[in-house]
Amino acid sequence: MNTVKIITIIVIMAAVVNSSFSQKKGIVLEEFVFEKAPFKQCHASTIAETPEGLVAAWFGGTREKNIDVEIWLSRKINGKWSAPVSVANGVQNKNLRYPCWNPVLFQVPDGPLQLYYKVGPNPREWWGMMITSDDKGKTWSKPVKLPVGVLGPIKNKPVLLSNGVLISPTSTEHNGWQIHFEYSNDLGKTWRLGEPINDGIKYNAIQPSILTYGGGKLQLLARSKENCVLSAWSEDYGKTWTALKCSDLPNPNSGTDAVTLKDGRQLIVYNHVGKKPNKWGGKRSPLNVAVSDDGKHWQAALVLEDQEGEYSYPSVIQASNGNVHIVYTWKRQRVKHVVVDPSKLVTKPIRNGKWPRF
Repeated sequence: MNTVKIITIIVIMAAVVNSSFSQKKGIVLEEFVFEKAPFKQCHASTIAETPEGLVAAWFGGTREKNIDVEIWLSRKINGKWSAPVSVANGVQNKNLRYPCWNPVLFQVPDGPLQLYYKVGPNPREWWGMMITSDDKGKTWSKPVKLPVGVLGPIKNKPVLLSNGVLISPTSTEHNGWQIHFEYSNDLGKTWRLGEPINDGIKYNAIQPSILTYGGGKLQLLARSKENCVLSAWSEDYGKTWTALKCSDLPNPNSGTDAVTLKDGRQLIVYNHVGKKPNKWGGKRSPLNVAVSDDGKHWQAALVLEDQEGEYSYPSVIQASNGNVHIVYTWKRQRVKHVVVDPSKLVTKPIRNGKWPRF
């Protein structure tokens, strides 16, 4: 092998190593919430920070939609996740049982830890449930069914706005896919139901996240069947919204989640891949992290997963120490937890929906 070929190989290998390093820069920790579990499959994880540490939940059972699917939970104690425990199921009586779906954790400031979830035969007929914990997730109250029409946060966390209103991002699937919001003035004790913001015809949109910009300005980012992450804006604390529009980010008809960082940037976790028009959905790999100063122009930050398999349905929060915590489905077999220091992220612009080379 001549000198030119050797140098060329070295340059290529250095570029690959540098690209891999850049795409992982900012990651503090990667781990599984559990290695073994008493269920075959799991999905739709959620995470919250309590005064005593992190709590994660998800649904697990034989497979999604099976009647044995329950809500499972783990607490991170002294740096280690506790063994999964079941905290809710869909048993109605000795002869009737339904699957559980999409848990969402929310820590009420100076109050209980709330766990919202759904019960029912499918997403078109399910209903909202809630349990609460006064001891940071150790023990839980009896399940309470939410008022008729109120589903609770459908996948992503509610947000406590600066005007004191708790806004819950939710959606329905029985009349096309439609987004609406639910509002509480007493931190989830009572709720007011908002009207759908889309007709479910032009855009099929579900599972929104809420981002905040101050002064009552909000943005939603949502899953869609239209090959893109959808976006809409509000200037009045979420009372009214602009029409949904496609963002520059692709979507394979899979869940996303987003959070407003303390430094004012917006961060989204999503699958940066689209789908074919005649298909229900696309691949759920890779799983990516992007950031933005304005919610319109996005910068590529991290590739969390890029191998074959399903890596999906992320949940993301920023903890009190500034670190970002992400949990997501790992091949429907485990829940993966990734900790990111957002100040250490290396970013490049996403142009025309294409993930840049690092």
